[in-house]
Amino acid sequence: MSAVFNFTFVPWFRSVAPYIHTHRGKTFVVGMAGEAIAAGKLQSIAQDLALIQAMGVRIVLVHGFRPQVNEQLRAKGHQARYSHGIRITDEVALDCAQEAAGQLRYEIEAAFSQGLPNTPMAGATVRVISGNFITARPVGIVDGVDFQHSGSIRKVDVAGLLRTLDMGALVLLSPFGFSPTGEAFNLTMEEVATSVATALQADKLIFLTEVPGIRMQPGEPESEDNPIDTELPLAAAEQLLAQLPTPQQPTDTGFYLQHCVKACKAGVERSHILPFALDGALLLEIYVHDGVGTMVIDEKLESVREASSDDVGGILQLIEPFEKDGTLVKRSRTEIERDAHLYTVIEHDGVIFACAALYPYPEAKTAEMAALTVSPQSQGQGDGEKVLKRIEHRARQAGLTSIFVLTTRTMHWFIKRGFQPVDPDWLPEARKRKYNWDRRSQVLVKKLG
Repeated sequence: MSAVFNFTFVPWFRSVAPYIHTHRGKTFVVGMAGEAIAAGKLQSIAQDLALIQAMGVRIVLVHGFRPQVNEQLRAKGHQARYSHGIRITDEVALDCAQEAAGQLRYEIEAAFSQGLPNTPMAGATVRVISGNFITARPVGIVDGVDFQHSGSIRKVDVAGLLRTLDMGALVLLSPFGFSPTGEAFNLTMEEVATSVATALQADKLIFLTEVPGIRMQPGEPESEDNPIDTELPLAAAEQLLAQLPTPQQPTDTGFYLQHCVKACKAGVERSHILPFALDGALLLEIYVHDGVGTMVIDEKLESVREASSDDVGGILQLIEPFEKDGTLVKRSRTEIERDAHLYTVIEHDGVIFACAALYPYPEAKTAEMAALTVSPQSQGQGDGEKVLKRIEHRARQAGLTSIFVLTTRTMHWFIKRGFQPVDPDWLPEARKRKYNWDRRSQVLVKKLG
């Protein structure tokens, strides 16, 4: 085995270990668009889900079947009809949906049963259990449109799902529900996944979709200046939804976002929109710091927010010990009061446990992250990463392309999170003039992709 492989593998494995510990025992609901299966991605997605489950995550997988049902309808010379973004399910469409669901369930179960040597599934034992966990009712007639056999969710069998997950099985759900009289209703994958995640109070709701996520400037074309917004606070997501037209197609910006917002408002801590076209998207989003799609997060749960003048005392109390031991440069109360709006803080029960400030240099399209501090009481719980994420989001929103830090003791922490060391001459001219050459701080830069 080459020394180069050892050199790259060991640090990488150590870097993902905290996420493995964090997610062990957690419940994830994954909504997989039927388009992913039509695109031939089922095998790799099944392998990644098996790996995630092997690391202790409890998984509910909800599959879609939009393209498969449309294909069945075309084969029967029948036209697919939609209204309000929902399929109008007549008798023919219901038959097609039942056929498509049956075929896809067999394909998915087969994908999780492959234990071929020299593949990620070797030695994996993934028990897939399906069942009538969803009770549904008819959508009925909306704005004069009769949706016939299209339904909405009346109840989720939480106890049944939890018992199945406790057995160590992966739960597989099709977008179907049944009435107490045994009538079948066609549902949407998005509603099933959202309702199940909410009912279980899952730790994550993840949509594997045909869209890469939400861009910084929604509606604008893909470009380096318009990257995916990797973390979208719930309030910002709600604001964006209010500005968008009512989504009708899965490719509309608000189509999956509306379900992410609904889940977060109902208690699901994080919801994600990931592109199935990117191989390993699930692994990259769950076990890598920056992720690859858009994560909607309820800030109230995290208590991550911008500081105000009322927080000055708490910030001073937090950073004072680190100023005394030389980790941080000393800042006066007047300076912090002046710059309070530049700080991001994490607050628990009225106490500030972490903070950082963002000082922009717009002429150089960069900003300094300064005074990143985490209370000794909460170190190791990810608060530093939460503040870093929020600072990165603020910098992107301001149109900046990088952030930098000056540090004398914590360079390895920043390097593990995507920062690269540079010469102090790299600094913007205004910051270079204030650089303390006696302190000899290292300068590290992170590009915001």
